[in-house]
Amino acid sequence: MKKILMLNYEFPPLGGGAGNATYYLLKEFAKDPDLEIDLVTSSVNEFKVEQFSKNIKIHFLDIGKRGNLHYQSNKDLLFYSWRAYRYAKKLMKQNKFDLCHAFFGIPCGYIAMKLGLPYIVSLRGSDVPFYNKRFYWLDKLIFKSLSKKVWKRAKSVIANSEDLKNLAFKTALKQDIGVIYNGVDLEEFKPTAAKVQSKNLRLISTGRLIERKGYEYSIRAISGMKNVVLTLVGDGNLAPRLKSLAKECNSNVNFVGKKEHSEIVSLLQQSDVFVLPSLNEGMSNSILEAMAVGLPIIATNTGGSAELVKDNGFVVSMRSAEELKGAIEMYNKDAELLKRQSSASLFLAAKIDWANAANKYKQKYL
Repeated sequence: MKKILMLNYEFPPLGGGAGNATYYLLKEFAKDPDLEIDLVTSSVNEFKVEQFSKNIKIHFLDIGKRGNLHYQSNKDLLFYSWRAYRYAKKLMKQNKFDLCHAFFGIPCGYIAMKLGLPYIVSLRGSDVPFYNKRFYWLDKLIFKSLSKKVWKRAKSVIANSEDLKNLAFKTALKQDIGVIYNGVDLEEFKPTAAKVQSKNLRLISTGRLIERKGYEYSIRAISGMKNVVLTLVGDGNLAPRLKSLAKECNSNVNFVGKKEHSEIVSLLQQSDVFVLPSLNEGMSNSILEAMAVGLPIIATNTGGSAELVKDNGFVVSMRSAEELKGAIEMYNKDAELLKRQSSASLFLAAKIDWANAANKYKQKYL
């Protein structure tokens, strides 16, 4: 039996891709009697401990979270860091942990290092120096040198894409860094036989309505295209500006807000093409889920997104509404292309599931 202490400051409903990744990995680890896991994460407004499964407990710490659930302020991260460190020290007196698995090098990897346990670090994106412009000066003055120290002492450092690994090398060229892609739940995300046909080309994007996702370029790309409908699933601080832009551009956009996973599956199943015009991305869970449903992908040439697009879609330049428009028009003109790339997405998604990702992480625990 391996006892694992897991640290991640986000977990559904709080946070984004890393929280969802942790959820799906825990679903797989719940099936493994050789693992016992305690996850220390953040709560929205109360401390609680939940039994996720027979062998997994989740400890939700109240960090005084306010505002957008999908955006973690510097204050949120500081509160989590302090409380998670103190709480983990108490857990260590009750449990003889073999290893700590830290999602995000900063702050969780740093907490793991201070705890003194053997630890592995999962790099997710914004924790890699110079990935997120929001942290530019902190990266330059503090986090670059601190990340090198955290990574060097880790048992393993794992990125979620080749692109993120290459970015990490700019901070620590000699660091040994592995890659484990995110997975997809093929039982939950799958095509439907009850797809409603439409005269419109139905585009969809799922994710937070924030600047980094580049949704303004999708909205501009479909300006005046009467037979193209874009559905944006999610919420965020950019929502008012994007709604105004859609009106200004005469673009047919449905803003449906944040949805539960079951609802997201249904929305994907009734769409034709998935679009993610990100300005920065690690390994997109959203793309993987769309592929598993059988949607062709239009993505920008950034992060792990481009690594997922082969014969199943188009890779376009960042900040280029014109290239996005060109790719969309290709599907408008060629129904057979849509069918071929849909089949290619299904074929590729079948090779990437959470069971595979969980097994690779388990090997790192041994």
